[in-house]
Order: sequence, then structure tokens, then C-alpha cells
Amino acid sequence: MKRRGSGIIVGIVVIALAIGAYLITTYNSLASAENNVDAKWSQVENVMQRRADLIPNLVNSVKGSMNHEEKIVKEITDARKAYNSAKTPAEKNDANNQIEQSLGTMVNVIQENYPTLASNENVKTLMVQLEGTENRISVERKNYIEQVNDYNQSLVRFPKNMAAKVLGFEKKANFKADDKAKEVPDVSFE
Repeated sequence: MKRRGSGIIVGIVVIALAIGAYLITTYNSLASAENNVDAKWSQVENVMQRRADLIPNLVNSVKGSMNHEEKIVKEITDARKAYNSAKTPAEKNDANNQIEQSLGTMVNVIQENYPTLASNENVKTLMVQLEGTENRISVERKNYIEQVNDYNQSLVRFPKNMAAKVLGFEKKANFKADDKAKEVPDVSFE
């Protein structure tokens, strides 16, 4: 009887240790995955900040030749200020969408109305830098989306989903494009 009682106690202790070890490893893996999501978003912000830093140089290079296009310059400046004062990923994304829209308008105006300005070496260099930055943003958004997907997938898989609930982990919001991005842009060379 005594042996049987100590065997049960040992069994309970082993089960408790196994559950504890599982919760610890699950917590550590989810905490790491959550940190990876945050790091990926930080990289998205990094490349968006790079673009926001490039904008003053582009605006100053083009400003003198675009006096009558003050509205576009003001939109870009306001969008950049909104980006720099944004606190949340959603606010930064909204400001980023404003920057994209304003820059697209400015590039079209330059190409349509100022062909000689577009050939200016300084403007060309800045436009290439801007295009490269847009590509970087796209890549980093893709990386962020993948990381959020991996993290969210780990939260919904059994048995990790039960441990995640107990440990207080929640799904992360994925990147969401502006509704205007769904509209096909009208490109005309006339």
C-alpha cells in the first residue's frame, strides 16, 4: 500500500513537471514569436522613416520649379508631419498612405509638366532613391505579414492555443492596405 501511494505521488509530480515544462517552452516560443512580429513592424517603420527623411530633399530640389504646385508640396509636408507624429501602427500606416498618394501626384506632375526638370540629375537621383525606398517598404510589409501569419498560426494550433490563452497571448493585427489601393490607377501618356 505504501509503495503504491508513493508511486501515485511520483506520477503526479512527473505529470505536473511535464505540464510545467510544456507551459514554459510554449511561453518562450510565443514570446519570441511576438517579439519577432514587433521587430518586423519596426523594420517597416524604419523604411517608411527613410522615405519620410528623403522627402525634404526631394521637395527642396523640386520646390523652386514648382511654385504654382504649392498644394502638392503642402500635402507632402503635412503627410510627413502626420507620419512623424503618429503613435500607433495604424496611424503610421494612414500617414504612410497620405505620403504615397501625395508623392504619386508629384511624380505625375513632374513627368507631365516638367520634362526638363525630370531629366535633372539631382531629381533623377532622388526619384531613384524614392523608388528604391518604396520597394523596401513593400518587402518589409511582406516580411511583416509573413511574421504575423506565423505568430497567429501558432496561437490557433492545438495544444498551443490552450496554453496561449492561459498565458495571455493574443493574435496580432495584420497589415491592411488603404481602401483606395484597391482601385486600379488610371495611367495615361497623352
